Amino acid sequence: MSDYRISEEALDWKKFNGIIPVIIQNEEKEVLTLGWVDPKALTLSLETGLMHYYSNREKRIRLKGEVSGNFQYIKNIAADCDNDSLLITVRQKGPACHTGTKSCFKSLYTLPEVNSVPDYSLKVLKELEEIILERKNTYSQDSYTCSLFKKGKEEIYKKFGEEAVEVLVSSTKERLEYEIADMIYHLLVLMRYEGIELKSIMAELKRRRK
Repeated sequence: MSDYRISEEALDWKKFNGIIPVIIQNEEKEVLTLGWVDPKALTLSLETGLMHYYSNREKRIRLKGEVSGNFQYIKNIAADCDNDSLLITVRQKGPACHTGTKSCFKSLYTLPEVNSVPDYSLKVLKELEEIILERKNTYSQDSYTCSLFKKGKEEIYKKFGEEAVEVLVSSTKERLEYEIADMIYHLLVLMRYEGIELKSIMAELKRRRK
């Protein structure tokens, strides 16, 4: 497994004064830990197939698992585009963290799912959807939205079609933006008439994302 050229020639050891960071992941692509290697630690890792680190605190090279027995068997080594850090895939024996957990990393914050509509632009759509639902369930003689629901499916579909055509024939960017806004509004009315929620469309778009 040894290839000393990896440590001596292919990597940029100067950037971090003789050491480089290594991200360790398991075969399921879960990040386990972050450590450092110097040329000798990397060479030992290549020669033995077991992960060795350089300890900044102890100023020495240590074999992962030398005390705990939780060895890391190297499966693949990849360098980033600047050749100043490594991503190493390992088969982990036991927990990776000295605290006894699978990974050294723990979640501090999880971003909301798309369905919760956290983005500002989507928040505007969500607010508009709620207003349209309110108009659907309460009638006001002065409300255009209420009048659409009162007239029923034929008028709702007709207005959406008309707005879609207006989008197609818009001659300027400003006019196009205006007509797209109209079309989206009438689309939301159509969706609410049919009982379709915005979050269902967002979930479908997310499912299609590759």
